[in-house]
Amino acid sequence: MELIFVSGKYGGKTKEETIRNIVCADVAAAKLWRRGFAVFSPHLNTALFDWDYPDIPREVYLEGDLEILKRCDSIYMLKGFKQSEGAMAELRLALKLGLKVYYEEADNEIDKVA
Repeated sequence: MELIFVSGKYGGKTKEETIRNIVCADVAAAKLWRRGFAVFSPHLNTALFDWDYPDIPREVYLEGDLEILKRCDSIYMLKGFKQSEGAMAELRLALKLGLKVYYEEADNEIDKVA
């Protein structure tokens, strides 16, 4: 089973905006599970930690996400990922590692690979 990492914008200016981003990742994760992937979504792994545990620096999450990405086979880039420095760092690492890259913005989502 292919292990895929969901990448995209997480944080928002408000808690509600962050929640909207988490929900988008949740919907994408469910779609990927239905298509036979094993899915890791950092959005869901540390959902709202930045609001609930402000003593943990953002950099800790980003470093942890990159470490988990190293163990994946592929990455799925959510719509609007270019607006996120974290997602762009994840994409750069995925490309460096030679992982398959899927884009939600592609016509057939999962069928379009970089």
